[in-house]
Amino acid sequence: MIFPDWVRPDLNVACLELLIGLVYLADPPANKKDWRARRRADPDRLKTKLAAYEPAFHLLGDGPRFLQDMEKLSGSPNPVDMLFIDSAGGQTMRNNIDVMVHRNRYPCLSLPEAAMALYTLQDFAPSGGAGNRTSMRGGGPLVTLLDPGEELWDLVWLNVPFGQPSDMKDLPWMRPTRTSEPGQTSVFPSDGTRRFDVEAFFGMPRRLRLVGDDEGVTGVIQRPYGTNYAGWWHPLSPYYRIKVTEEWLPRHPRAGRFGYRNWLGVIAESEPKKAHEERLASLALIVREWCGQERGDEASVIVAGWAMNNMSPRDFVYSRQPLSRLSEDAEESLRGFIEAAEMVAAMLNRALSSVLDAGEAREAQREEFYLKTEPAFYQCFHQIAAGEKPSEEWLKVLRKQALDQFEAVALPGLSERDMQSMKKIAEARKFLNIELWGYGKKAGPALFTALGLPVPQKKRKRPHE
Repeated sequence: MIFPDWVRPDLNVACLELLIGLVYLADPPANKKDWRARRRADPDRLKTKLAAYEPAFHLLGDGPRFLQDMEKLSGSPNPVDMLFIDSAGGQTMRNNIDVMVHRNRYPCLSLPEAAMALYTLQDFAPSGGAGNRTSMRGGGPLVTLLDPGEELWDLVWLNVPFGQPSDMKDLPWMRPTRTSEPGQTSVFPSDGTRRFDVEAFFGMPRRLRLVGDDEGVTGVIQRPYGTNYAGWWHPLSPYYRIKVTEEWLPRHPRAGRFGYRNWLGVIAESEPKKAHEERLASLALIVREWCGQERGDEASVIVAGWAMNNMSPRDFVYSRQPLSRLSEDAEESLRGFIEAAEMVAAMLNRALSSVLDAGEAREAQREEFYLKTEPAFYQCFHQIAAGEKPSEEWLKVLRKQALDQFEAVALPGLSERDMQSMKKIAEARKFLNIELWGYGKKAGPALFTALGLPVPQKKRKRPHE
């Protein structure tokens, strides 16, 4: 399968979004019927459709420039390295603390590299100081892309939203930039019913002009107060809200490995079926349409994005996860299995407080718990999709991993500890075991309930006992 092969994974993911956006711009499917009728690649048709937009995709020159301010910005150019989200910032360089990521890694970029880096920055833009706006999905958004496992065209076509071709004037660099100086209003999508238009794929939160020639790009001029987006829905990202009365927000990845613990609200429904206006989480539009059988057959899902800490990138997450259309009962079972794992991870965390301080050490144990149980979870997932409910098998996996992991950490050197520490560890082991077998005030019964298993009944003491 042909796949983007840039030098960085964030460029590869952004490249897929760019390709999807180009098809949505020039020749999207009108509806489900049209999507199915045009599944076979038609290079000649696509080339003809895209040719009409050629004037909008020049990177340099005197006319409109791809994703750049129409105005010729004045000022001293920044190093071209600034186009990359993980580049060293100005303060970092001034303080000479760019240790992990050095300055000026890319003194010059070829035109294709510069175009892709520019698109990636505008698409994923993090906060960048006063007036430097984030992307319409915030800094480093979570991206979910359906992958049928076939050719590149099949991947792109599976993710193109239904719609109509857009006018070239709808691209934000084909008009004066809608700036966001103090007092200026935010920019909302033009179609309030769809909540996104082609600018969702071609947003311009940053005011930029590239400096270079046919040999390459060597600098970037930046001015603050680019477009400040509000109320937009990107079709390739999941959203959430805290309360039904609050605004929807795009999801962002957490640093570390993406696994089944992160599924709910991203590639699996996090709550029972209800009206959209009552929900607190929404899968990406494309994923929802696939689950609703509006497009495609077999598929996995690529999950990617920058995990950010305000302006600082922590990690680029890239993962490929299985996907299956589930009945409502199967969705409920899947939620229960994931929630059960969360409960057991919390039980283990409490038990380990007897030997480990809170912080990185216990968080590492939590990560290990999910990593070690992941193969069994995927097996259970396929059983759930097939209509089975292997609750007891999953409980055994969780119970064994929690107890084995506790003992591996707590038991070595136990005889060398003082009596108080030994007693504390023994009690932690006892209560962990009690909860894992469904007893206790809350945690144990809640675990069995999540898995749809009968809660064990406490044995009543006899009067003479």
